[in-house]
Amino acid sequence: MGVKALLLDEKDTVATCMDGAGEGDVVTCIGTASRQVLCVQAIPPCHKIALKDMQENEDVYKYGQVIGCTTQVIREGALVWHENLVGFERDYETELL
Repeated sequence: MGVKALLLDEKDTVATCMDGAGEGDVVTCIGTASRQVLCVQAIPPCHKIALKDMQENEDVYKYGQVIGCTTQVIREGALVWHENLVGFERDYETELL
């Protein structure tokens, strides 16, 4: 059946692998947008895979929103996680005012 990843918005630069993916696997993104990406390193279950090459200090989109910024170059098909992404803290209380 192949490896599936959840992609919720067409402008997302990452998708969430539902199962683990290994180097060389083709990951099929499903959801509101559909595409495939070649996995270039192991991706654990429920982790993000890069859908494009990203430069250092580039915004990362998930759910159509910026979730953080890259801390290094990330190749398409690579794991995106705390080692190469810094998230943004949000003040939800202030945002509601």
